[in-house]
Amino acid sequence: MLKEILIPILSIIVGLVLGWYIYRIIAKKQIKNAQLEAKKLKKDAHSEAKVIKKEAELEAKEKWYTQKSKLEKEIESKKSELRKLENDYNNRIREAEKRFDKLDRREQSILDRESHLQQKDKQIKQEAEKLKELIEDETRKLMSIARMSREQAIEELLKRFEEKAKADAAKMRKKIIDETKSNAEQEALKILATAVQRSAVDYVAESTVSVVSLPSEEMKGRIIGREGRNIRIFEDKTGIEVIVDDTPEAVILSGFDPIRREIAKRSLEKLVSDGRIHPGRIESIIKKTEDEVDNIIVKEGNKTCLDIGIHNLSKNLEKLIGRLKFRTSYGQNVLKHSIETATICGILAAEIGLDQNLAKKIGLLHDIGKAVDHEKNGSHPQLGAEIAKREKLSNIIINAIEAHHEDVEPESLYAVLVQIADAVSGSRPGARRETLESYLKRLEKLEEIASSFSGIKKCYAIQAGREVRIMVEHKLVDDAMAEMLASDIAKKIEDELQYPGQIKVTVIREVRKTAQAM
Repeated sequence: MLKEILIPILSIIVGLVLGWYIYRIIAKKQIKNAQLEAKKLKKDAHSEAKVIKKEAELEAKEKWYTQKSKLEKEIESKKSELRKLENDYNNRIREAEKRFDKLDRREQSILDRESHLQQKDKQIKQEAEKLKELIEDETRKLMSIARMSREQAIEELLKRFEEKAKADAAKMRKKIIDETKSNAEQEALKILATAVQRSAVDYVAESTVSVVSLPSEEMKGRIIGREGRNIRIFEDKTGIEVIVDDTPEAVILSGFDPIRREIAKRSLEKLVSDGRIHPGRIESIIKKTEDEVDNIIVKEGNKTCLDIGIHNLSKNLEKLIGRLKFRTSYGQNVLKHSIETATICGILAAEIGLDQNLAKKIGLLHDIGKAVDHEKNGSHPQLGAEIAKREKLSNIIINAIEAHHEDVEPESLYAVLVQIADAVSGSRPGARRETLESYLKRLEKLEEIASSFSGIKKCYAIQAGREVRIMVEHKLVDDAMAEMLASDIAKKIEDELQYPGQIKVTVIREVRKTAQAM
């Protein structure tokens, strides 16, 4: 009975001991596996941490290099801008130094010239005194040698005047005979005079600069722009120099290309009127203005051909004719000069029985080379002939264009007509401009020559230097001497003075008698 009780108890105890032992073995194994898993996780975590750290370091280095490259580029850009500003500043300094040197040289030249003129004036006065003394001495000697009375001297003088008058009369007689023989020449002059009377063109003097008015002085700063960027982009796009100086409320545009100068003027006027001046706006306005001026050139060429009555010219020739609107020569507008030359050619051709339309075409195209002579090398007759050859015009037109300044021999009457019409248009009073200084010097010299004769009371150069009127003392100069005096003054003017056209010499001898009726 006890045995039966103990066996199950022992079995339970043994089972419990075995169970505990098995559980302990399993627990140790689980613990060991857990430790191995933990080590593995720790090792993987450590490896992953190293990878993340390395990636972070690489990313940080990449950002650092990117930032460094960006900063270096910005620094280089700033350096480039600084170098450009420094170059601009140095260029302006050099230009200013050149201008100052030029002004110094000009001032020194003026001082030297003034000194030279003072010395010349002193020499002239000394020579005049010597000449006066010499004349007085010679007069005394002549009176002593001749031993003539006053009446005898007057008689001798009148005899000499009579001989000179006879010689002048003989010359006049020969001149009249020659003029009578040259009826053909007179007829040609008559035709030419008719052509000139029937043609009239106004002239406007132009130069290589244009002035643009500004509403205020503050506008100059806006035109220049920050660090000069506005004026630089304007000059770069137009090819025209903008001169901003002390001229009140105005800037000057300087350039030899008349079309680009016109584009620059119109563009600047639009920018000033609009008030928005910045590089983008400047480029936009200049582009629009270029198109506008190009349209004006085309319309002007087409209108000119229609007005003159020429309908068979190519579009290229019409455009070149339109370009002449913005070209001047010696102050004369070339398009207006060409129109007048064409008109005179047509009239002359009609008078002598030639083709009037062909003559007009030649007259209109004779200066076509001036439309491109600032872009290509060569004289304008040569360039005009080349253009005519490219346009396949007739040989008569090509020769007339090339021969109108006698560079080659004329091969037809049309070439001669163009030479005549060109000379008439260019030499008519007021057509071409001479400088104010040379004009005033010519008038002063004209009056000086007239005043150098004895018996002169007053003299005046009038009609823009084409006539000189001389008042004489009626007691010292009689009518016969007045005629001789006019001839002598005219001869001296021919010998000593250079002038365009002709100068009329008028001697006025006035005698007034007064009586009273009681």
